[in-house]
Parts: sequence; structure tokens; C-alpha cells
Amino acid sequence: MTNRRDLPGSPYLAAATGRKPHRIPVWFMRQAGRSLPEYRALRAQHSMMEACFDAEVICEVTLQPVRRHDVDAAILFSDIVVPLRGAEIDLDIVPDVGPVIAAPVRTAADVAALKPLDPQRIQPVSDAVALLVAALGEVPLIGFAGAPFTLASYLVEGGPSRHHARTKAMMLAEPDSWHALMEKLTDLTTGFLRVQLDAGVDAVQVFDSWAGALSLPDYCSYVQPHSARVFAALADDGVPMTHFGVGTGELLGAMSAAGATVVGVDWRTSLCDAAARVKSGTALQGNLDPAVLLAGWPVVERAARAVVDDGRRAVDAGAAGHIFNLGHGVLPDTDPGVLTELVSLVHTL
Repeated sequence: MTNRRDLPGSPYLAAATGRKPHRIPVWFMRQAGRSLPEYRALRAQHSMMEACFDAEVICEVTLQPVRRHDVDAAILFSDIVVPLRGAEIDLDIVPDVGPVIAAPVRTAADVAALKPLDPQRIQPVSDAVALLVAALGEVPLIGFAGAPFTLASYLVEGGPSRHHARTKAMMLAEPDSWHALMEKLTDLTTGFLRVQLDAGVDAVQVFDSWAGALSLPDYCSYVQPHSARVFAALADDGVPMTHFGVGTGELLGAMSAAGATVVGVDWRTSLCDAAARVKSGTALQGNLDPAVLLAGWPVVERAARAVVDDGRRAVDAGAAGHIFNLGHGVLPDTDPGVLTELVSLVHTL
């Protein structure tokens, strides 16, 4: 186990571990990139996949929002399909489309042919974490990975999907192949997070972005046991572990039971309601609607204050802490100045 940095002054780590922070911690999903002009300037020189495999670019993009916004945590700049590339899967991240898989995984033979993660193929990620730990000072670094179900959806569909129909069909019609696929992807997710933890990240977040497409019974039967194995494998590291999905209000209890110490909540569910659904002693993260940031400062301020009040009520109702965030990632059209002002506001509340 890596020697962790001692960051006693971090509001993020305090709120995530049930201690009282000196201010409400705030960071944003997809803060590294998307809306920042300095990110776009850098990306003009690199494709997304190139950027994800260049340690110095990863480091620079990860640091940009910390410099600009004074957020309370950095999140590693990467993509959830990076470990798939580390397992020799032929894919690309296509502008304005997303990850596209050259040969989708749809049969038992396809599943059997999948290779394990080769840590050497993702060495730039490890190198970037080491650079960031040295550069961030007192700001914690969050590592992340896609959850097995969300990786499976990309692999089976061949790319982004609105309905995840092929994925669900495989899951329901071919459960043996499905669970074999999820076993391999669980190992992949765990291995990708292990590389980041061994390099020194201070916390991790598992994005099950598309789990909200599932009913609660299907989630519990076909997904939750595999996600639980990821968290169990990393529990001894003693770092905050966040579990997040979109449209997962009905799944929050099951997602919490998988073993995360922090549960991310999207804007459809109040933090107070989420506190009643997750297991006792869990911290909550969220949950301003990212679209609010496009509506002008008076609307942003009102909505942010409402989220902070809701977070206080959630803590009073038993949540271990509240980390202010969006209910999903920063939208590309967001004015970076609004994000900076929002951080400043939350820090005064």
C-alpha cells in the first residue's frame, strides 16, 4: 500500500470521511477540460486519446481548474475507456461522438477473447499521478474509473447509446456470457484504480454513468455484485471511494450497499431524500443541475444556496458529510467565470 499524503486541512477529505470541514468543499465533475479556453488550446494540438496517454498533458489539464477556480479537489484528466485501451481493445474517442469500439463484444467467444489490463500500457497515467501529487500541495487528487456496467455498455453497443438495448438484451438473454464479461471488466476497473492508488491518488470515484437505464431488480442481479467487488478490493487502502451514476435515484440504496463511502447524487433527487436511501454513515456529493450554470448568475446563486441548504439537512438526517458538486459533468458551453464565482460563493456559505 502506498504511503498516502497527510492532508489534514483538506475540506474535501474531511467531508468525505465524516469529519467537519472548515468550509463546504466544492469540485466539479468534468472540471478538467470541457469549458476552459486553456484546455481547448491544449487539445488543439492533441487528440483526446493522445492527451489521455501523455503524462505532462494529463498533469496540465488536471491542474487547470485548480489554478482557475480554487476547487477543493483535483480529478485526474482521463477517460473511462483508457483501461480498455490498456487491455488492447481497438477503440478511438471520436470528436462529438465519444468512444467507438472497432469490434463490439456480443458473443461468448468475444468475451473469452478479452485480455486483462497490462499496466505498462497505461504507464503515462501512473506517471501523471506522480507529477500531480508533487504539484498539488494541499489539494487532494481524485482518481477514477468507469464501473463494469458502463464499460460493458460501450463494449456491447460499440459506442455511446441512448437505450442500451443490445447491452440489456445480452444481460437478460445470455446471463452466463454477461457475468463472464462483468467479471473481466471488474478486474479491469479494479486494476485501473489500483494503478492510480499505487501512484498516490488520495481518493477514487467510480462512474457508473449508464446504470440509471436499469430497473432496481436488474441492477441488483446483474450489476451490483460486480461493483461491490471493485469497492471490496480497494477498501483496505482507506481512501474515500465515491460511487456515481446519472438517473440513479431508485438505485441509490443498492449503489451505497456496494461499499462506497461517498455516493454522488444527480439533480433529480434531493440530497435529503438521498440521505434516507443510502446506508448510514455515507457522505453525499452533488447535486446542482449543470444546466443552471447557463441561466445567469442570479439563478445560479439561488440554486447553489438551495443545494447547500439541502446538504445541511441531509447531514442533519444522518449523512456523514456533503461535498458540493454538479449532478453531472460541466457542460461545454459553461462560462468558466461562473464556475469560479460559484466556488467562491459556496466557500462563503
